Amino acid sequence: MPRPLEKYQLAERSIITEFRKKIYSRFAEAVKRYALIEDGDRIAVCVSGGKDSFLLAKLVQEYARHGDIRFSAEYICMDPGYSEEVLSKVTQTAETLNVPLKIFPSDVFAVADEIAGESPCYMCARMRRGFLYGRAKELGCNKIALGHHKTDVVVTSLMSMLYGGQLQGMLPKLRSNNFEGMQLIRPLYCVSEDDIAEWACVNGLSFINCACKKTENRAENYSAREEVKNILARVKSRNPDAEDSVFAALHNVKLDTLVGFEYDGKQYFMQKFRDGR
Repeated sequence: MPRPLEKYQLAERSIITEFRKKIYSRFAEAVKRYALIEDGDRIAVCVSGGKDSFLLAKLVQEYARHGDIRFSAEYICMDPGYSEEVLSKVTQTAETLNVPLKIFPSDVFAVADEIAGESPCYMCARMRRGFLYGRAKELGCNKIALGHHKTDVVVTSLMSMLYGGQLQGMLPKLRSNNFEGMQLIRPLYCVSEDDIAEWACVNGLSFINCACKKTENRAENYSAREEVKNILARVKSRNPDAEDSVFAALHNVKLDTLVGFEYDGKQYFMQKFRDGR
């Protein structure tokens, strides 16, 4: 009688069977469409402890086994100051999913809270990214992979219009300005958060959220991002294709219908641009 599959094996099998079309194929599409993973790469897959980054880790493992690109990966987690309970949850989830996670301690939460006042999230994100770049480089990696997904891309773009007065996207790949030779990639770029949540639910998996002190009281820290996500969810309840439409629009910008645009830090107005001035 065959032995029952381990939980991580069931999660892996679901990626290439039940969720092949929704998740694995879209992951592979992003990898190839945007040239995110290339032969010879050594990638630091950054795991925060949430559903997105753990799914990313499993997808990279599957792609390394079954894909046609030869690369290697490290799985790293920066502990920004998690409580013992949260850190234990991250460790246990990594063991359950068979992800060989390297955890590095830091004081990012404390420093960001001290120097950024009431709005530490932006500072925290920048510090965390710098820390991850540094550790990845020490491990001989040339890329870091983050778990941002298609819903993040869409929400970020909507936020930039509603709150920032500009149309600004989230690139699938970019070069680091501070760490020479390093790139950041987002292999979940074409995967919807709804499908990630469904994968976690079907496999009976639970994950941590942000886990910083600023998000302990969600009522007091209701963010603009959450508000835009709720708006998007309401629109999707009436138009299920809304997220896909916004995502497609970011790939089909009609410059000749816009008043102006910014490129490489310089502002252009379309009429002057057409006239060559």
